[in-house]
Amino acid sequence: MMTYGIIPARFGSSRFPGKPLADIAGKPLIARTLEAAGKAKSLDIAFVATDDRRIADAVEAYGGKAVMTPSELPSGTDRIACAADAFARETGGSGFGDDDILVNIQGDEPLVDPALIDALAGALRSDPGLDMATAVAPIREKRDVASRSVVKVVTDRAGNALYFSRSPVPCVRDGECDPANAPYLRHIGIYAYRGGFLRRYVSERQCELEKAEKLEQLRALWMGAKIATVAAGEDAGVGVDTPEDAERVGRIFRERGG
Repeated sequence: MMTYGIIPARFGSSRFPGKPLADIAGKPLIARTLEAAGKAKSLDIAFVATDDRRIADAVEAYGGKAVMTPSELPSGTDRIACAADAFARETGGSGFGDDDILVNIQGDEPLVDPALIDALAGALRSDPGLDMATAVAPIREKRDVASRSVVKVVTDRAGNALYFSRSPVPCVRDGECDPANAPYLRHIGIYAYRGGFLRRYVSERQCELEKAEKLEQLRALWMGAKIATVAAGEDAGVGVDTPEDAERVGRIFRERGG
């Protein structure tokens, strides 16, 4: 059984073109993210999946591994499945296995905690009944409950996901949708997939819930997937979406001496 850490990366971005190559304290953003992922103890291999030679060259210049994928793939999830198959064939296999674990790591989060990657992979290793695992953190601010850019998740008592939404869930019927009145959880966009489920997932069409909320993980729930949630730290999900974010994260690295 292999455990892959894969970082999908595209050059285009409506808000920040060329974002993967943005300078973060002297290194490209994508190299910083791969460097962080490579510190996870659970991963057998960590690499970048991209359709852009400029990104691949930047990764390789810093000693990392990049796998080229077709540009027409519809999502980052499709890209990691394609890249894992390509890597497996490069190393003499016929593709990733049903029991392999593939961790999808966001390319714009150079501060990703390697321990969180380990916890997600560990969740799938310890429970063969799980199809996926993802991360959550408490929502502390009322404005985040209302924000459509902050994805909320509700879970069952075992911590498995019941639903993801951009709307405030749960809805407080007799009061304000406020963290003081309900246990709101924010979804952190990092996923671990079991190989067999990932193959089924990428072969399935988008469901109506996914189209409405623009959330890929709703397709997994619609398919009947069992998705574990893992608690992340309070600063999880600190990503780079704008040039200003790149400057801010760069300062964090410089302060850390990295």
